[in-house]
Amino acid sequence: MATISSLGIGSGLDLNGLLDQLQEAERGKLEPIERQLETQQTKISAYGQLQSSLAQFQSASAALNDSALYESLSTNVGGSAVTAAADGEAQPGNYNVTVDRLASAGTLATNSVADPEASRTDTDRTLTLQFAGDDQPSVPVQIAAGSSLEYIRDAINATEDSGVSASIIFDGEEYRLALNSTQTGEAASVSGLEWDGADNPLAADVIQAGRDASLNVNGIAITSPTNQVEGAIQGVTLNLQEEGSSTIAVEQDTRAVREAVTSFVDAYNDLKSTMGELTSFNPETGEAGELNGDSATRSVESRLRSVLSGGVEGQFSMLSDIGISLQRDGTLEIDDGALDDAIANNQDALSTFFAGDSAETGMAGQLNQTIEQLLSPNGAVTGAITGAENRSESLVERYTRMEQSIEQTISRYRTQFGQLDGMIAQMNQTSDYLTQQFDALDAQLGRS
Repeated sequence: MATISSLGIGSGLDLNGLLDQLQEAERGKLEPIERQLETQQTKISAYGQLQSSLAQFQSASAALNDSALYESLSTNVGGSAVTAAADGEAQPGNYNVTVDRLASAGTLATNSVADPEASRTDTDRTLTLQFAGDDQPSVPVQIAAGSSLEYIRDAINATEDSGVSASIIFDGEEYRLALNSTQTGEAASVSGLEWDGADNPLAADVIQAGRDASLNVNGIAITSPTNQVEGAIQGVTLNLQEEGSSTIAVEQDTRAVREAVTSFVDAYNDLKSTMGELTSFNPETGEAGELNGDSATRSVESRLRSVLSGGVEGQFSMLSDIGISLQRDGTLEIDDGALDDAIANNQDALSTFFAGDSAETGMAGQLNQTIEQLLSPNGAVTGAITGAENRSESLVERYTRMEQSIEQTISRYRTQFGQLDGMIAQMNQTSDYLTQQFDALDAQLGRS
């Protein structure tokens, strides 16, 4: 049988068009699977949003579950002479600080020279940097023969831990090598240059000696080699800014606690908003959220609401005791006055309420434990994600199998159509031949 290179050529029928229609009809069987697969992917994405919002709320809860938050101190500084920062060793108190003098670095300069590129020594030399403090070691610097003022500068700057920074200054007529101490204070002040050998190729004088800072705290005189003073006030670091006076109040850091509580409420309300959007339903349009009617989302909302409306042992036992109320729509709302009063006047009770005496006993600890369970491998949220992923994988496998089956069916149709095309073509050839024979016979009979 003749091979047909293109369907329909032999028969004159639109077999290609018919095959396309059959293929389209067969692939229509994939559409329900595609819709189911899209539904599962949408759910996985929605569960991811829920998981992310839960994790953010967990982080906000964890901040309140740290008892150190309620023990932290802050510094309130009046005046511009100093800034201050308190650490865990600080104690509440008020201090008057007067800065009489800031710490400064020492400066030394060499005699002037006309040409900074001219050689200052004909042989290899050792230049020793000397410092004012008895406990400050001198620093040797190797100077190569033929070194100019610029090369001496570079050699000093290339010496590790030299204690100085070297530069060349033009005074309007000639050039001088200037050495600035890298640290402030009298002891760290560069005090001289000493050359090995008999001659001194580059003499130097101290232009400005380094000075220690001078201040007093509540009338007690203090000196410091740097402008960052630690230990003058226990647990407080003073950064001297200028000469003058400042007041420092070390007090409980109410701002940090207020921000942590506000972040906690905001994170929960964001979570509630996310769950509301995912489970929404509009009766007018019929549009529903991706997790409308989802049991995992209902479980999350129910369990968190149970903890938030429950109580803990202590002076503050309910959220409402510290000015946080659970609204009818499920969100939290802050009574600023009540919360500020609790923060300002009873941080110990606030610490007990949120942090408790162990990681799980306070309100924040209970919430963290609940969220851990929800997000655990066997929890409602993770379990829902795993289930959706498994269903999605199963649908992909089913889709692949059906697609292969459709391809096999279409291939069979193509083969059968090819055979049909060939048979009709052969029949047409036979019909044409017979027609010619009958026409010829009629012509012969007609002549006879």
